[in-house]
Amino acid sequence: MKTELTLFDRTFSLFRYPVRNNETLQAWDAGDEYLISHVEEMALGEPKNILILNDSFGALSCWFSTEHNVTVLSDSHIAHQAIKHNLAHNHCRSVTLVDSLHSLPENIDLVLMQIPRNNRFLTWQLSQLRQVLAPNVAVIAVNKAKEIHSSTLKLFEKYLGETKTSLAWKKHRLVFSFANCPQPTNVEPFTTWMVDEHGITLKNLPNVYSGESLDQGARFMLKHLPTGDQFSNAIDLGCGNGVLSVKLAQQNPQMQITCVDESFMAVASATQNLQDNLGSDRDLRFVDNNCLDGFAAGEYDLVVCNPPFHQQQAVTDHIAWQMFCDAKHVMQTGGQLLVIGNRHLGYDVKLKRLFGKSNVSLVASNKKFVILQATR
Repeated sequence: MKTELTLFDRTFSLFRYPVRNNETLQAWDAGDEYLISHVEEMALGEPKNILILNDSFGALSCWFSTEHNVTVLSDSHIAHQAIKHNLAHNHCRSVTLVDSLHSLPENIDLVLMQIPRNNRFLTWQLSQLRQVLAPNVAVIAVNKAKEIHSSTLKLFEKYLGETKTSLAWKKHRLVFSFANCPQPTNVEPFTTWMVDEHGITLKNLPNVYSGESLDQGARFMLKHLPTGDQFSNAIDLGCGNGVLSVKLAQQNPQMQITCVDESFMAVASATQNLQDNLGSDRDLRFVDNNCLDGFAAGEYDLVVCNPPFHQQQAVTDHIAWQMFCDAKHVMQTGGQLLVIGNRHLGYDVKLKRLFGKSNVSLVASNKKFVILQATR
């Protein structure tokens, strides 16, 4: 796996986060290289105030912090940690690192963007840029060419302004835009909808997974959450908008619940949803984190988990494996882990390897999903 990014006679040593032995994925891609090369050829001259959106692991942050004043905005706790790690590892100047709930700076000379997967989040970021950018400030965005559709460009034009694209290079394309659309379009931060059969109202910030309707995995899981007083201290790991925690809390009035996600917007949405559906008197915690880093061992008797199977643009199962390992670490003897996943992901094999074959059982299944229980 390549760790040295070399361009224009400069080299940076870059790692994904968390750093893993035998890592097979790079901490940057051709899109980062294309964006860097284009900006270098612009010859910016004196130091500029550069805003970077959605830097995955710090390639853009490291490169541009060398000569410019950089603010980096990301919704990912893991991206924040990667950026800090790679800046320190390469002895780079510090950057101003903020989460996606933070207001944008107003004295911006240039915006660089990794286009997010989620169009709701893209729309939100473009509308926020339109509010603060002068019309002559360039926004240069990048993504794989196959991911830049006509609908993507229409979002740039509607919510930001004049837009055009580059030629493709190594299967990536640049998008050039300016904040000059005739009338800024107001975008509400929350999308709100009901889970009617459970009497739950959910508010979802723009980068929350499945933020416009309940995903089918969560819908299936809601039917199989424990009820009563068997468990007292639970973690909703990868909580998203917190719908599983809302149902757990409704069915288990004395349960303490900790919601954990690596998305700042997910944690904020879960906080809002549990307060809206339960009131403010419950024993609840909300944590943005890389899985369960820093959590004490043996303190929880239940972990519920709907793992993601991608990190940024890469499909990977290492996050699920870390979630399972971390869950076992924080669980009491006799504690249970409830996991839902697509049938084809083979989580039963991983759980039996970690907990022992006799300690893993099938709770429920349908044509698409399985719910598994692992007991420590």
